[in-house]
Amino acid sequence: MKYKSILVLSITSMMVTNGVVFASKGSKHEDDRRHSKWLPAPVSDADFRSSSKEKVELGKNLMFDKILSGNENISCGTCHHTLTDTGDGLSLPVGEGGVGLGVARSTGNGADAIHERVPRNAPPVFNLGAHAFTVLFHDGRVEVNSNFPSGCKTPAGMDLPGNLENVLACQAMFPVTSATEMAGQPGENSIADATSVGNIAGPGGVWEQLAQRLQAIPEYVEMFKAAFPGDVMDASDISYAHAANAISAFESVNWRADNSSFDRYLRGDKKAMSKNARKGMKLFYKGDGEGNSCASCHSGPFQTDSSFHAIAMPQIGAGRGSNSPGNTGGHEDFGREQVTGDPNDTLKFRTPSLRNVALTAPYGHSGAYDTLRAIVEHHIDSVNSLYNYDKSQAVLISRADLDAQDFITMNDPGRVDYIAAHNELAPMGYDDEDVDRIIDFLNALTDPSSIDLRSDLPRRVPSGLPMFD
Repeated sequence: MKYKSILVLSITSMMVTNGVVFASKGSKHEDDRRHSKWLPAPVSDADFRSSSKEKVELGKNLMFDKILSGNENISCGTCHHTLTDTGDGLSLPVGEGGVGLGVARSTGNGADAIHERVPRNAPPVFNLGAHAFTVLFHDGRVEVNSNFPSGCKTPAGMDLPGNLENVLACQAMFPVTSATEMAGQPGENSIADATSVGNIAGPGGVWEQLAQRLQAIPEYVEMFKAAFPGDVMDASDISYAHAANAISAFESVNWRADNSSFDRYLRGDKKAMSKNARKGMKLFYKGDGEGNSCASCHSGPFQTDSSFHAIAMPQIGAGRGSNSPGNTGGHEDFGREQVTGDPNDTLKFRTPSLRNVALTAPYGHSGAYDTLRAIVEHHIDSVNSLYNYDKSQAVLISRADLDAQDFITMNDPGRVDYIAAHNELAPMGYDDEDVDRIIDFLNALTDPSSIDLRSDLPRRVPSGLPMFD
């Protein structure tokens, strides 16, 4: 478990009102008095969920154990790895059937090769143990909602178990049900067969089969008993919801990242950020002088409003089944609209948090941009960036039949026009030097403890399966 040192601010120098930090009259930092009204309050331990070391250790092992995949050939950690900053370094993941890790991963061999790329970028997992994160996935299809027994509104509806502890645990229930991500294809294994007929929560369904696998491993049984005392008394008590809770605990505790230069600045260390980073911070929050600012959407302590916006993001990959008027084949991705059914949500995606953003390229729901500069410049003039998209930015594992699908949307002027027509991001009046300073600020959002996550990787897993191909 990692422990974060929190700098306690003197009450004589700082006060918090309505979630915003204000410098008191006694502060010697004049620029704090000018700028503090638009900065978020610093986060503290109270902003994060905590967990027992036993539950975290269990989750650490489950995160990297391929026992949770249909063909026992991929783990949750394959696409959210410690060596790739809780992502995979690719624009679009190579899921079940692939071989290797990160940008060196292959699409597999022969009959075992992947059938398609995972259609959306693998998002980083930093800080998702914070109470502020109530909506997950690029399209928000998992969100906190007390009307459901699980406490979450999800594609499983009322079938989601009621003993899930938080929204991140709810999220962890779903990658194992995806044929492309972890389950495999019909005919390959019984979990894939259950997925193919929609049997996720029922008898013999995906979650029950995965629980039975864990129940059959004595080392896991002891770990579950230690992690859930009074709830798991013997092997038969283990459910996949317990596994999801443990994975959530590991991600929440070990991948918390709130000790960046920016955090230390907010907590009172005014020398924590460089002069250029402070200039970038002002540009980020105050805007371009024309009423536009990055913080309009990237607001709050984690630089996200947790809402959904259409910003003319290039669409790469085979898509997620959407079609603009006059088109077929499902090569597009309408994002939030696929969840709500509301045409007003077409092409809107969740605003990502910017914590550790310098570590988590590629960027965008389809991983279209591979550098911080490119994604910042896209935000400054999104429609122009869309029309002039450099396809070499995409980080994709090449295979001829997959490559043929990757740029169907971007090679079709009509489809590109459709994306542009839904854009809601106004051009911003930043010049090249402003971009430099904003990037300096974005780098100041990196927690040094997140740079080397090797200690978060177990040396072995209880199933005995190999952790690397």
